[in-house]
Amino acid sequence: MVELTSILDIVRKSVNGSSCRLERSRIGQFLTSAGIARFMASLFERQREHVRILDAGAGAGALFAACVEAMVSGNHRPLSIHVVAYENDQKILPYLKETMEWCKSTCHKAGIPFQGEIRVEDFIEAAIVRAEEGMFAVHRERFTHVILNPPYKKISGESATRQLLDEAGFEVSNLYAAFVWLSAKLLEPRGELVAITPRSFCNGPYFRRFRIDLLNMMGLHRIHVFGSRKKAFGDDDVLQENVIYHMVRGERKPERLIVSSSEGADFDKSRSRSVPYDHVISPGDRDAFIHLVLNDSDDRLMEKMEACATSLVILGVDVSTGRVVDFRAREHLRPLPEEGTAPLIYPCHFVSGFVSWPAESGKKPNAIAVSPQTKDLLLPAGYYVLTKRFSTKEEPRRVVAAIYDPNRVEAALVGFENHLNYFHAKGKGLSANLARGLALYLNSSLFDQYFRLFSGHTQVNATDLRKMRYPSHDQLLRLGAHVKHQVPDQATVDEILEKECGING
Repeated sequence: MVELTSILDIVRKSVNGSSCRLERSRIGQFLTSAGIARFMASLFERQREHVRILDAGAGAGALFAACVEAMVSGNHRPLSIHVVAYENDQKILPYLKETMEWCKSTCHKAGIPFQGEIRVEDFIEAAIVRAEEGMFAVHRERFTHVILNPPYKKISGESATRQLLDEAGFEVSNLYAAFVWLSAKLLEPRGELVAITPRSFCNGPYFRRFRIDLLNMMGLHRIHVFGSRKKAFGDDDVLQENVIYHMVRGERKPERLIVSSSEGADFDKSRSRSVPYDHVISPGDRDAFIHLVLNDSDDRLMEKMEACATSLVILGVDVSTGRVVDFRAREHLRPLPEEGTAPLIYPCHFVSGFVSWPAESGKKPNAIAVSPQTKDLLLPAGYYVLTKRFSTKEEPRRVVAAIYDPNRVEAALVGFENHLNYFHAKGKGLSANLARGLALYLNSSLFDQYFRLFSGHTQVNATDLRKMRYPSHDQLLRLGAHVKHQVPDQATVDEILEKECGING
């Protein structure tokens, strides 16, 4: 038997060569390689006599072809296979039709009845109707298997897709989440879903509702993490960190699940481990964040963090995103301080763990006019701890913190630009020593490692920072006593944390 997925790799390269990479990126379309397709197909666990496969956003058909290939060549062949593939890209349809014919021919040779449907229509629109449940549902359609590489694209607030989803009660911010959610709804009880999507749904506020609802509906059995997106998706301009996951409809959460990882698509060299479910999704976490604990060092890191059992709520501290969006406040910005202005702080003002203002580079404005139009953008002078919101994956630290010391800046008010987060106490400054201690902790190796384990993206959101563990109030004060004119170097910071809190990175 000719291996379908080997043929499809040729097809994939042909499609990639004939279509503009920029165009595929614009619509969020990334075709699945044979290696990834085979791996995904191998994750299905249950044997079925009559198989119904859904591939929403099928592309050239690599995913359902890999499923058919695995089922036909396995020891427990199904009695029938029915594939439903959604795809409305006219350029890809000829390749998809060829793939469906290959599946038909392969099943025929194996003596397995095969039925294949290509639906040239919008999946979301069609699935909303077909996902209806209850005794009066007219278009009820259910599948035993879903295999999915959905489009990766934000849903515009003004789009018809957004309106459709809102009317149906689906609260999602990205097309991939809508595809996964609707596909899961189309599964029969104990039906299985395997999907490859960005990792972004694992945490953060934008996917909270999606995460909670999906985990209530599905049992998560396995999740695979790619260490290098470049190695895994070298043919495409995939900017997100991607994961593959296997879920089962209607099952209670398992006691343990499999977490695996590989640098790229060489799954023979992947690392796999069984971990307690509660280590991945903490019980009682109202946001249902998914922690990806990949190895023993991650386990040890989780154990170390047990020493930091305090939340920001207990500390009486909150963290918010900087209020000043510079392009919206352009008319109020000033290159240098002048009468009637307040300091405007950017990441460029971070120097040795403190805010150094004004900056002499001239690349960013240093001040914002104080007026009725800007009063809600400003805060009273005080001690604040700031973190950068954005970093690159290649930077040595994800979390970079600095102290805004009101004694170093003569001003009654201050503005923090939107590329910063700021820690505060009900909109006012913190005590001096608490601010110093918090900044030292945020700049520790331990916190940075834990944050990277906790968050799969390079953005440092205020919501993520609220979810983190912190030392007690007294411990933070003791840490703060070690910070004088600048935050110490990395080695010293980590030594201080070990001395005062009994933990290190």
